[in-house]
Amino acid sequence: MQAMVYRGPCRVRVENKEKPAIEHPNDAIVRVTCAAICGSDLHLYHGLMPDTRVGMTFGHEFVGVVDEVGPSVQNVRPGDRVMVPFNICCGSCYFCARELYSCCHNVNPNASAVGGIYGYSHTCGGYDGGQAEYVRVPFADVGPTAIPDWMEEEDAVLLTDACPTGYQGAEMGSIKEGDVVVVFGAGPVGLFAAKSSWLMGAGRVIVIDHLDYRLEKAREFAHAETINFTQVDDIVLHLKKLTDYLGADVCIDAVGAEADGSFWQVVSNNKLKLQGGSPVALNWAIDSVRKAGTVSVVGAYGPLFSAVKFGDVMNKGLTIRSAQCSVKRHWPRLFQHVKNGVLKPSAIVTHRVPLNEIAEGYHIMASKLDECVKSLVYTSPH
Repeated sequence: MQAMVYRGPCRVRVENKEKPAIEHPNDAIVRVTCAAICGSDLHLYHGLMPDTRVGMTFGHEFVGVVDEVGPSVQNVRPGDRVMVPFNICCGSCYFCARELYSCCHNVNPNASAVGGIYGYSHTCGGYDGGQAEYVRVPFADVGPTAIPDWMEEEDAVLLTDACPTGYQGAEMGSIKEGDVVVVFGAGPVGLFAAKSSWLMGAGRVIVIDHLDYRLEKAREFAHAETINFTQVDDIVLHLKKLTDYLGADVCIDAVGAEADGSFWQVVSNNKLKLQGGSPVALNWAIDSVRKAGTVSVVGAYGPLFSAVKFGDVMNKGLTIRSAQCSVKRHWPRLFQHVKNGVLKPSAIVTHRVPLNEIAEGYHIMASKLDECVKSLVYTSPH
C-alpha cells in the first residue's frame, strides 16, 4: 500500500509499506478514503515531539471503509463507512468507563503519561496513522462509528479530532451565559473553540492570531471579534482595556507548542529543543484572564519542561483545565449540531491534496502558504 512516511524533521514522503494485518481478534483494517493534516501533525513534522521514529506514518484524523475485521468484532462489518476517533481506547478501563477516552490505560506502554493516538509517535503508543491507504484499528468495537447517511464525508473527518477538540476546549472553560471568551489561535481548533463558545452561552468571543487570512476566517466562520497581536503594542494590556481592566472570564489556548510572539521562547523551543513547547499563548492566556477565571488548554505540548507562569496562576486563583479530547463523548451532541445545520465543520477546509502529493501538503500547511487553514488528504482522485 501507499503511505506517508516520516524521514526526519521537515522530511516526509510517500512510500510503499506492507498493508497492515489483523493482529488481535478485536482489530479491524480500514481502507482510508479521506484523512487530514492536523496542526499538531506539524509538531511531529518539525521534530518537536520525542520518540518520533523514522518510518512512522502520521495521521490521526481519518475516515474510510471497513476492509476486514477480527473474529471478535461485532459492531462493524466489512463495507461499513466509518469515522475513527483519534483516541485509541479499550472501552473498559477505569478511564474509559468514565468517558475519559483520551486517558485509556490499556493501549499505551506510556499509559501513565498519555493514552494511545494514531500516528503520533511512540510516546503515544507507536501506532501508524491514517495518512495511508489502509490502517489497523484496534478495539474496533469501541472506536469506529458508522458515518450517518445524512453526514458528508468531509464533515465526518473533521469530527474525528479538530471539531470535538475545539468543542471540548470551550466546554472545559465552564462558560457561563454572557461570559467574555478569548481564544488564542485561529487555526482549525481555535475556530471550532470560538464557534463552540457561542453554543455554550458566551456573550462575547475574541480570537487572537497574527495571520490576517485566519482572522478573516474567524470572523466569517465563528462570527468572532479578532485582533492581530502584531498590530498592538501589548496584547495582554489591549485585552484588559477591552474588558474594563478585569480580564476575560475564559481564555482558551488553541495554539500549543509552536506559538509565535516571543523570539527567545521560539528559539529555545523550535531551535534548541530546550522546552516541550513555546508557552507564549498559554502565558498570554494566564495574564489575560481575570482573577478567579478559567484557562482551557487544548493546544498540544511535548512532555518536557515549559516555562509557564505558574506563580501567576496561583496568585490569581485561576482554574486550569487541559486534556486531549475524548472524542466519542462529544459525538452525540455534535452530530445533532451538524444535522440541524448549526455547525458545518467542512466550512474551514481550504485545501485538498492527493496522498501522493502529501509532502507538498505538509509544506503548504507548515509554511502557511496559499492562505491554508485546513488540508484534507484523499487516497484516490477527488
